[in-house]
Amino acid sequence: MFTVIGNAWALLLGMMFLMVGNGMQGTLMGVRGALEGFSTFELSLITSAYFLGFLGGSRLAPDFIRRVGHVRVFAALGSMVSAALILYPAMTNPIAWIGLRVLVGFCFSGLYVTAESWLNNAATNDTRGQTLSVYMMVQMFGIIAAQGLLNVADPAGWMLFVIPSVLVSISFAPILLSVAPTPSFDTTKSMGLLELYRQSPLGFVGMFLLGSVFAAQFGMSAVYATQIGMSVGQISIFISAIFVGAMLLQYPIGFLSDRMDRRVLIIGVAMLGALAAAMGWLFSGQFWALCVSAFLLGGMSNPLYALLIAYTNDYLEPDDMAAASGGFLFVNGLGAVGGPILIGWIMTQFGPGGFWSVIIVLMLAIAGYGVYRMTRRSSAYAAEAEAYDPTPYAPVTSAGMAIAAEVAQDYYSDLDDDEDENWSAVQGWDGETDPDTPSERDPS
Repeated sequence: MFTVIGNAWALLLGMMFLMVGNGMQGTLMGVRGALEGFSTFELSLITSAYFLGFLGGSRLAPDFIRRVGHVRVFAALGSMVSAALILYPAMTNPIAWIGLRVLVGFCFSGLYVTAESWLNNAATNDTRGQTLSVYMMVQMFGIIAAQGLLNVADPAGWMLFVIPSVLVSISFAPILLSVAPTPSFDTTKSMGLLELYRQSPLGFVGMFLLGSVFAAQFGMSAVYATQIGMSVGQISIFISAIFVGAMLLQYPIGFLSDRMDRRVLIIGVAMLGALAAAMGWLFSGQFWALCVSAFLLGGMSNPLYALLIAYTNDYLEPDDMAAASGGFLFVNGLGAVGGPILIGWIMTQFGPGGFWSVIIVLMLAIAGYGVYRMTRRSSAYAAEAEAYDPTPYAPVTSAGMAIAAEVAQDYYSDLDDDEDENWSAVQGWDGETDPDTPSERDPS
């Protein structure tokens, strides 16, 4: 791990500043919007606008990078983000904020693609798994630190908009001055959505529903907390609890993932997520109970993203994994665009408790569909535990872009290749005759 940090500290530091800036403005929108008198539905549209821009940027940013290069794209998009963050308090109108959020989402997607391309280029086959883990921790630390910065100034003023603008600008320095060479950029090959669904219906549907849950955590949680009367300090603790849970429970769930039927674990994690949301709904007047609920919800929903990817990879060839990750990011983004609108409408009709109600339904839907799929398809989990040889779980989250997901898929592929080489050596395969298929190999 120290080797990874030593080789890529500048990139990781830049990414941390980016995550602090993005995490801070994501929460601030809900708090400041409520102070400006925006309705819950208007705030939901503003939240969705970010994910709409992010989704569009993820498709277009790679073309920009191929045309003019990483450095120019990073500088251009970063300058627009800094300008947009300053304009929020000067243009306190829902329509203006929707437009700015689309722009910010679009630009952040390009920034992530650029920075993560460098990070992936800095990783080697031996350090890719550690790089992925360190990157995930940097993401989570940045978002958690962002919530603490909400307490340094009045959300009704300018300062809290200036801080993320400055942080985004500072993030340029370590990345653009990094001694790491500018990487070549290759677009991940695509996999049609229909083909992705055929490969893994549970992964496809689960990713779509999970996108709405993530959007609720990132944007609508601050709206909910404001509506029930939390102070700014309480809001920062409440939202931090979501990401602390995501960081701490990722590895225990990953440990179980490699040792049991993943569909059973997906169903169980989704059920626990629904239970955590139900606890938030029942104890909406008790702050610390809400924090515990947020901790458990984040600890279930974020590992669920990696679980669905790992489960799908059990049925894919290594060459198809990167294409599947790109498709999953798009499907997850579609769910993220629609989720806040649904939650905003439910909260308008039924009050703040609608925030938890929608999450309960979404998590139960994932669990229910998982149960249904168990009746339609045999499991990759063998009858005997020692015969089960799953694709290793990697702690990737939805916070990054396609490049970060591709790091995970490269890690999967490397491990798979290593296993193939070891198996071939044990069996004495000369590389010319056709080996048995993986399912036919002797697990002993």
